Amino acid sequence: MHENPIGIFDSGVGGLSVLKELRKHLPDESIHYLADSGNCPYGSKTKDEALRLAKKSIEFLLKLDCKLIVIACNTVTAVAIDDFRSAYQIPFIGMEPALKPAALQTRTKKIGVLATENTFNGRLFKETFMKYAEGIEVFIQPGHGLVELVEQGNQDSAAARDLLEQYLVPMLEKGVDTLVLGCTHYPFLTNVIREIAGDAVTIIDPSGAVAAHTRRVLAQFDLLTRKTHEPCFNFYTTGDRARVQKHISDMINCPCTIQQIKL
Repeated sequence: MHENPIGIFDSGVGGLSVLKELRKHLPDESIHYLADSGNCPYGSKTKDEALRLAKKSIEFLLKLDCKLIVIACNTVTAVAIDDFRSAYQIPFIGMEPALKPAALQTRTKKIGVLATENTFNGRLFKETFMKYAEGIEVFIQPGHGLVELVEQGNQDSAAARDLLEQYLVPMLEKGVDTLVLGCTHYPFLTNVIREIAGDAVTIIDPSGAVAAHTRRVLAQFDLLTRKTHEPCFNFYTTGDRARVQKHISDMINCPCTIQQIKL
């Protein structure tokens, strides 16, 4: 079991931002990554539809003998992680709303959160909000259309800038000094976000914290690999293979295989 791979699932390529951090914290672990880009985006789907789609992907990764699965998708974490933890025996890691570090860092006591509608409506966000947002103004903004632009490789396009200006400028005008990226696709947009928001705004990407937590959970369950070797990376997608390959090449530098699959 120690040498079994970690599984990573996302609705698309956004979870590559998490994979990049996992490689820093767990350099010897092999990984299977599944991008359900053929059904992306999940953010505006009904809970039942998102759960149905995600379950197919989880069961695919389980057949590959993954010892732990990282749900590198805020939407699926919000609507499905409780079900998966109840239904399956292996550990699941989800994307936690990063309101706590934002609350600790903000100077103006004004935080912006860019996420999907399902993330805002999920239990985790509501509980985190109640726990950490006391005395702080939190401005939430659904990022309609951003995931699609990232999936298409247009994260640095004029269209992406126009949408981000529409979403961010009203928050910035209200004094937001800390911005939480509540979708794993949004780190792909960091360069444009930084150009719009300026250096005075702190951008919080929870991927590093999720990777660190994954290492702790593997250690807790005695699942860390015991070998020091060159790990294997296998990628699967339900979408366009060439497009996903381009994102992999841009985001991470490692030898890998990628297969197009149907679920």
